Amino acid sequence: MSQTNTPLDTLIELARDARDQAGQNLAGEQRTSSQVSQQLGSLHRYRQEYAEKLNAAMRDGIDPATMRNYQQFLASLDDALVRAREALAAQQQRVERTRQHWQQQQQRLSSYDTLAERREVARRRDEQRREQHASDDLVNNRLVRQRSSHSEH
Repeated sequence: MSQTNTPLDTLIELARDARDQAGQNLAGEQRTSSQVSQQLGSLHRYRQEYAEKLNAAMRDGIDPATMRNYQQFLASLDDALVRAREALAAQQQRVERTRQHWQQQQQRLSSYDTLAERREVARRRDEQRREQHASDDLVNNRLVRQRSSHSEH
């Protein structure tokens, strides 16, 4: 029996493609989130190291101009940290939106799969009924032939 594509089969295929594309988008957003998080960590470590250098310089004695330069640079690092945290928060929101979209696509695909399973169950049930009917007809025809052959004797 050749399998022809029904509209439901086409919907399932399209839903599977959409779900797969949403999954790829989600993976990309998660990679970007991880990179932004790593950059934030690197920036935070760099700021800590620079603050430690300032503390060491202050212990050893530092002129006011150098102190001002250190403080300005630390302030610019603090600003960069704020921007990096904001970027990470925005990226995490994109990840969550993309995850929700993927989940919606997965639910749509699951719904179509459920419909296809129900259709297959109904098809098998109908086929079993036809086979049972054909079997009953064969048995009835055999009985009729046996009776007619007995009545002829």
